[in-house]
Amino acid sequence: MQSSNNNPAPPHQDPITQQQQSTTAQNLKAKDFIEFALAAGVLRFGEFKTKAGRLSPYFFNAGLFHDGQRLGELARFYAHKLQEASRTGAIHYDMLFGPAYKGITLAACTAVALAQAGQNMHFAYNRKEAKDHGEGGVIVGAALSGRVLIIDDVISAGTSVGESVALIKSQGAEVAGVLIALDRQERSGTAEDIGAYSAVEDVQQRYGVPVFALACLDDLIGYLEGREDAELSRWRAPLAAYRERYGCTLARKS
Repeated sequence: MQSSNNNPAPPHQDPITQQQQSTTAQNLKAKDFIEFALAAGVLRFGEFKTKAGRLSPYFFNAGLFHDGQRLGELARFYAHKLQEASRTGAIHYDMLFGPAYKGITLAACTAVALAQAGQNMHFAYNRKEAKDHGEGGVIVGAALSGRVLIIDDVISAGTSVGESVALIKSQGAEVAGVLIALDRQERSGTAEDIGAYSAVEDVQQRYGVPVFALACLDDLIGYLEGREDAELSRWRAPLAAYRERYGCTLARKS
């Protein structure tokens, strides 16, 4: 009989695996999502120039959720948020829609996560260019019908949401709302010419639909408050200053 010392060592677990095992489907809150995004390198601190020309002390790039493990965990966050919002009556939806391109993966993965949690939902996505052969058209997946929930990573200018709303309505369906990963709670405009509302607020007012987020800038600032890790806690003041300068007055957490 072989000694137990000859047994192969257990596979190495990276921080994402360890973090995944420490959370449950019943407790996926903003704090958990922030820790997950930090561990994945999707959320970073530093000095980053935004498209608006502003110097931001943080950067969020959902494109870095680029392996099966991270996508699976991200999908569970989206699914949990939807189920939580449904339980409280904050939203009612019949299917999911993912705008090209990032939204495609997010909607598909979220549909899988919901099915694993006992809620089987149809989903669809759009092509950037209409297909003139095969099934044709710009919509792939289930036919858009009933109350359709849009899933994306962030809302920057609201252009993608506007296009999605128009497409959904053109099929006779209704927009139930929008779910994103991070709400920057940041007013539109440039570094000097600051708008009155954030992109999220604009979407809510323009289309009359609720916007939900896994986390927002206020959540991130709160997470950094009182952290023992000096490398992390030192970013709270820069984030608070950025929020003070560019943050939207009526920002809210959904």
